[in-house]
Amino acid sequence: MQRKQWSGWVPATVLLSLVLTGCGGSSPLGNPPNVSNSTLTNNQALSFAYYQRCINPIFLAPLQTQLNGTTQTNTCAAAGCHAAATGAGGALRIVPTAQIVDVTDPANTKAVLQASDMYKNFYSAQGEVVIASPLLSRLLDKPELRNILHGGGLIFADPATDPHVALMTYWINHPAPIGQDEFSTSTYDMFIANDPMGGACKTS
Repeated sequence: MQRKQWSGWVPATVLLSLVLTGCGGSSPLGNPPNVSNSTLTNNQALSFAYYQRCINPIFLAPLQTQLNGTTQTNTCAAAGCHAAATGAGGALRIVPTAQIVDVTDPANTKAVLQASDMYKNFYSAQGEVVIASPLLSRLLDKPELRNILHGGGLIFADPATDPHVALMTYWINHPAPIGQDEFSTSTYDMFIANDPMGGACKTS
């Protein structure tokens, strides 16, 4: 009976697999293990009522911008900027035609509010915020050109006195209480007379 002799040749991929497996790893030819994300605690949301009355109008307002040495007037929600359908301005997306939704009407349930265009705008803007940290929030960092590029140029040249910055700063600094969502009625104290539909927006 003849014995087959081992030639000593092993395919490189098999050899690499054996070496890495021997180092305590898994086969490089297989799938990696599932990623385990840590659980967030004390996660909070910003006020939807304050956003739609006090923040969304900022994106629709004609604002002066300084870009490449010239001063122009434009809106954040303009086509080519942050308009949801035609914008080229990064992650912030605004539906310019979004309508105010009456948060005090019982018919406007959480599901109804979340299906609105205004909620889409809110959700996008909140994604540019580090809650309770205006100085770390891109919603302000970019239009102030604060150590980050903004394709739309400098919007808020004097943030210390700009009323729009005051509104956004107040919104970012006043999230709903822990355990309550963005529709919490406790955020109505952000308005004069606690009126989210008619009260003026507080900034302090």
